[in-house]
Amino acid sequence: MNHPLHHLIALSFIPNLGTLNTKNLIAYCGSAEAVFKQSRGKLLKIPGIGSFVADSILKANIGRQVEEELRFIEQHQLRVLSYLDADYPKRLSHCADSPILIFVKGTTDLNPKKSIAIVGTRKATKFGRDWVEKFAEECKHFDIQIVSGLALGIDAQAHKSALAHGLNTVGVLAHPLNILYPSSHTSLAKQMLESGSALLTEYSSQSAFLPSNFPMRNRIVAGMCDASIIVESAQKGGAVITANIANSYNRDVFAVPGRPRDTYAKGCNFLIKTHKAQLAESAADIIQYLSWDVDQKPKRKIQRELALDLSEDETKLIGFLKDSEGLASDDLMLKCQFSGSKIAGVLLELELRGIIHSLPGSRFTLA
Repeated sequence: MNHPLHHLIALSFIPNLGTLNTKNLIAYCGSAEAVFKQSRGKLLKIPGIGSFVADSILKANIGRQVEEELRFIEQHQLRVLSYLDADYPKRLSHCADSPILIFVKGTTDLNPKKSIAIVGTRKATKFGRDWVEKFAEECKHFDIQIVSGLALGIDAQAHKSALAHGLNTVGVLAHPLNILYPSSHTSLAKQMLESGSALLTEYSSQSAFLPSNFPMRNRIVAGMCDASIIVESAQKGGAVITANIANSYNRDVFAVPGRPRDTYAKGCNFLIKTHKAQLAESAADIIQYLSWDVDQKPKRKIQRELALDLSEDETKLIGFLKDSEGLASDDLMLKCQFSGSKIAGVLLELELRGIIHSLPGSRFTLA
């Protein structure tokens, strides 16, 4: 009972509790350990907690299961991250339904500067595989982490292409780490781990392998990334589910267009047609849209710009941007103590002169 993960793992074994109710319990009680010290009456006052769940917590006899899981974690040298940990994927933590725990095999950083999901059909065509390969090749200088589901087809190609071009890649599994599906990807998974990449899952070693796990897995793929790319998909494919989840998280979605009569172009074309995805013909479209190319451009010497005929207001604003990687216009307005109309005018003038560069989300950085 002294292991810091003990009570978090114990909560994961409570039947019918679920992610949102678990987070509610921890928030109301103060910690996972405190949940097991509450009276029935106090538990019932917590939103979403009914009699069945309260009784399951109070009568829980899962010590042996928890100890077995802790042994598995130690034996296989897994990292286990809770949504409260600093190393937990920050992008994922912003999603209300993010997992309480993730089990990670591998040492890669799950909070890279740039992260993108690539998903698609299990029946990938040569066009789809070639597109993914070209994407990874064009991104090899941008230090992008590629996330996918280690499934057949496009997912596997995403991982293979990332490895081939020296990019980190993360495989999100729909099952525990004591098995691998499909088994034909055992060699690929080994290569990923040997290269410093990672496999992760929300399922403990005692979880059942269920078909319903696969669409649930897609929320982690979408949630871990700045954007998702749908390469090939039927109109009702799992990749379209990932796109819809990414949209619900307010993340960017891109789709690679295809010929209207092709089965595995229908999902991508539908997403574009219904404005649920941006059309992406190449990596350059995505990199430019996300402003990732800004980091690759040589920074101007701001001292030279200051030698120009800058106004006092412009000099003041540039001073705040010098030590940041980008600030929102609202933040700049507060820092500079400008009115809304004044900040808009100063920003526009500096952008027109090429001194600053606009980023998504009304943010600005020095050019």
